[in-house]
Amino acid sequence: MPSLDDIERRRFLQIMAASAALASGACSGPPPENIEPYVRTPPELRDSTPLYYATAFVLGGYAHGVLVETHSGRATKVEGNPSHPASLGATSPHVQASVLQLWDPDRSRAVHRGRALSTWREYDAAIEARRGHFERNGGASLRVLTGTVTSPTLAAQLKALLARYPNARWHAHDPLADENASAGAHLAFGRPVDSVLALDKARVVLALDADFMSEGPASVRYAHDFMQARRKTSRERYSRLYAIETTPGLAGALADERLALALHDIEALIWRVAGTLGAAPRDVFAADARLARWEAALVRALGGARGESLVIAGPRLTRETRALVHRLNHVLGNTGRSIHHIEPVAVEAAPLGELVADMNAGRVDTLLVLGANPVYDAPVDLGFAQALARVPLSVHSGLYRDETARAASWHVPQPHTYEQWSDARAFDGTASIVQPVMRPLYDTRPALELLARFMARPADAAALVRRTWSSAAWRDSLREGVVAGSASAPLAVTPAAAIAPPRLARAPLVAVFTPDPATRDGELANNAWLQELPRPLTQLVWDNAALMSAATARALDCANGSIVRVEQGGRFVEAPVWICAGHADGVVTLPLGYGRTAAGVVGNGVGFDAYRLRTAAALATPLAVAVQKTGRARVLATTQGHFSMEGREPVRAATLEDYLKNPGFARDAPRKRVPEESLYPPHEYRDYRWGMAIDLNACIGCSACTIACQAENNIPVVGREQVMRGREMHWIRVDRYQQAERTHFQPVPCMHCENAPCEEVCPVGATVHDSDGLNLQVYNRCIGTRFCSQNCPYKVRRFNFLQYSDTTTRELKAQGNPQVTVRSRGVMEKCTYCIQRITRARIEADKAGRRLRDGEVVTACQAVCPTRAIVFGDLNDRESAVSRAKASPRDYTLLADLNTRPRTTYLARVINEDPEV
Repeated sequence: MPSLDDIERRRFLQIMAASAALASGACSGPPPENIEPYVRTPPELRDSTPLYYATAFVLGGYAHGVLVETHSGRATKVEGNPSHPASLGATSPHVQASVLQLWDPDRSRAVHRGRALSTWREYDAAIEARRGHFERNGGASLRVLTGTVTSPTLAAQLKALLARYPNARWHAHDPLADENASAGAHLAFGRPVDSVLALDKARVVLALDADFMSEGPASVRYAHDFMQARRKTSRERYSRLYAIETTPGLAGALADERLALALHDIEALIWRVAGTLGAAPRDVFAADARLARWEAALVRALGGARGESLVIAGPRLTRETRALVHRLNHVLGNTGRSIHHIEPVAVEAAPLGELVADMNAGRVDTLLVLGANPVYDAPVDLGFAQALARVPLSVHSGLYRDETARAASWHVPQPHTYEQWSDARAFDGTASIVQPVMRPLYDTRPALELLARFMARPADAAALVRRTWSSAAWRDSLREGVVAGSASAPLAVTPAAAIAPPRLARAPLVAVFTPDPATRDGELANNAWLQELPRPLTQLVWDNAALMSAATARALDCANGSIVRVEQGGRFVEAPVWICAGHADGVVTLPLGYGRTAAGVVGNGVGFDAYRLRTAAALATPLAVAVQKTGRARVLATTQGHFSMEGREPVRAATLEDYLKNPGFARDAPRKRVPEESLYPPHEYRDYRWGMAIDLNACIGCSACTIACQAENNIPVVGREQVMRGREMHWIRVDRYQQAERTHFQPVPCMHCENAPCEEVCPVGATVHDSDGLNLQVYNRCIGTRFCSQNCPYKVRRFNFLQYSDTTTRELKAQGNPQVTVRSRGVMEKCTYCIQRITRARIEADKAGRRLRDGEVVTACQAVCPTRAIVFGDLNDRESAVSRAKASPRDYTLLADLNTRPRTTYLARVINEDPEV
């Protein structure tokens, strides 16, 4: 072979090109199955550049319908699928942040054998060597552990595995599974059923320690449906929400009447109410004079709305009380109207406790763990990690090399939901085909293919899914994101007439466990967007804390940040205290999902691990604990005191009674009206005049808008230390205000003032007004004086004190929206009303030779909102939704007396108080 010196440049390039072609051809090829773009694209998403694919993000086993925006084969943004029953076009913060999880550089990329790197070939050989053993004993020593499974194809694969190895067993473990729901349904109906709520058909809703607006696979849909009933403003039809809860939640914040009680008091109360309404024996629990007025009001309200009421039981109530709630809804005539029952969506499997017993007894020599992380989140008294050490061959398949992966014999990487073929069902049984929207980033293998190889029947995941849905319209299902007609049919079931009451244990101080509002059970702990998202009711970021009431904190001589030792049965955790308004006395709430040791760079070492106290008996019930002050303290990162407007009446609210008497209460004296005089010269907007209205009556404080804005506009995270200095970068924040027993939320983006104070003080003209009235920021003019921020009364401008944007990590660079500039250090930035979306839609309208129609431009915050609280459009169009919203008597201007004349205004909140309470 000639040396390189003898080869001409042209010949060298030919040889290298041929080598590259052969290498690429050998490593990859065309995808085995075509993916289908979303053809019924909503007007706000139509564009010639990005492609949208309808698929589903699977969280906790359940499908959440999404449309994934891709640019040149890169997924960059997620929107809700309007055709999917769980989203109706909106998403939760978790689903919105899923695109960052896809591009997470800490994802697992390679096969590991113990701590050492390995290959798929070596893994396959290890499984092949074990297969003869399975064949001989029928898989007697084989176990499979999964999380919650709603996938019909995965369930079929597991069924086929058990058919081939009849002595094997399948177990399931989900730390957030509502164990008492299934137990309560079985007690009430004699069989397992799932309940589906129709909140839009309920005039009176009673939530018993149930945060149905933020927890569970149907939370986005339930928030939407509840607001549908809220939009009726007559005295007779306007819905009323009662919330009785231990830990403050979004449902309690929105409630017209809210009561904070320990769990045993909540259960006793509902048994007394049910007894009065004829759904339970009377006098099961002794009367409580403190609650007599509440109980009488609930009896009147529920009894007066038969067939149009709804009682919702939370996951921490006992199975007997959950069964009672089924009985109560039946007696009230709600079954079949505001609630109906369906076959369980999740496929039943053996519990985790039985698996641990088999492992400890030496009956398991091969364990396959699919997606679960029990070393981290299993009940501490089961001792899963110790039992796992007894298993000769254990395989963990997951998105990360997490705690369980590091304890297993083998770890094999799994693709992200957006990189694989699969399927899953929503809360109501509706099936979605999960199609990949881009090629896998790494050499991964989906669970379907892993199981197929386990049975020596190698198969492609796409073929397996297509086999499941052979009778469905395949291409239509891909394009729409749902399989038509796949929702579960309602069941005709009747609850038992007699239900035995529970034995309610009381203790001076109990702990309850709750999923963190952002990181949930810890699965999302490595997501920086979620870590830096202020929690709705505490505004904490980058941490968790032991939540308690002010009275409980006084009894323990604690203040915010005081570190306490929470102990039970010889086990303990040390946690900082956070005093939470509206929290029940005598209860400590311990948020899950923190204290990770193998989450990734972002999630490791953040917060304390509450799982260290969670026992099998305390999965869904209170745990008696002892709490002692340690004398140490920790400063917690919270945004509650940042950009505060207390004392200036930012949120306006009235009772329904007052509103019906005076619909214009939000604008009336003694509040100051918008001054008519101005030193600014008037400007006539002849083309478009963009504006926004935010309905505080519909905002539930979920902060999905904050994450959607972050994803759309390439907004960086800054980290705990920078947040503590008040330097968070979110372009839209959700302020929380406490007014006596009321909690109010107020999203605050840039107001796009007509008389913008920021524009007059910029020495270089970096902040300017455009022809449509938008207040814009010209990044390459900005010299970082920050005069504009000082002059902004709404404090909505953000400054890059440091180089917050990561411009070096390959994966994170690929995740960004290519239509939005990535800002550098020393530049001011802020909300632009998603000008890139306005421009995109305007170009398409200009091509067609017409004006933009109402609804063709939808901002990121507007699109994601579950309750449709945000409306955006052209104010020059008198028939536009935003013009109609601003014509409402509830419309008012924030800090109107400053005469900034914002384009963003608010609709005041109306509270349907119960005069009897």
